[in-house]
Amino acid sequence: QLQLVESGGGLAQPGGSLRLSCAASGFALDYYVTGWFRQAPGKEREGVSCIGSSGVSTNYADSLKGRFTISRDDAKKTVYLQMNDLKPEDTGIYYCAARRYYKCSGHGREYDYWGQGTQVTVSS
Repeated sequence: QLQLVESGGGLAQPGGSLRLSCAASGFALDYYVTGWFRQAPGKEREGVSCIGSSGVSTNYADSLKGRFTISRDDAKKTVYLQMNDLKPEDTGIYYCAARRYYKCSGHGREYDYWGQGTQVTVSS
């Protein structure tokens, strides 16, 4: 059974950092695109970043470039999202998702599998 489990969320101060993890089970990451999405209170879900099935190609939302970094550890079957210089507007529930394809997409509707989400709160 394919499963994604996020962890690493919590409370951070503005300017601080968090690293989210997405542990995959039941499938091999190198056949799947993995993406991070987030949903802030009262807002629609938005794409944050994704990493292609090769583990090499990555995409980021324009507003997040330079602050967030996605990476993957195939041995641990885990995808990470390193978030630096956090801002209050980064607050939300962060989800990881997977689709059996090679190319990244920032559209959540194109993903087939989702984790339960992890809460990130940025506040002083």
